[in-house]
Amino acid sequence: MIDKELLNILACPVCKADVKLEDEKIVCTKCGRHYPIRDGIPIMLIDEAEIPDKQL
Repeated sequence: MIDKELLNILACPVCKADVKLEDEKIVCTKCGRHYPIRDGIPIMLIDEAEIPDKQL
């Protein structure tokens, strides 16, 4: 779905941490925000991120 090379260069726009692919979403390894993937394109916009319940 997402090229591994692309995943290696992506970073969370909020905290600049590395991200990983999890359940068809891009997930920040530090803050835990989930970014959607639409038509094979990661949407790395802060406003599009889902914030985990523990962050609320």
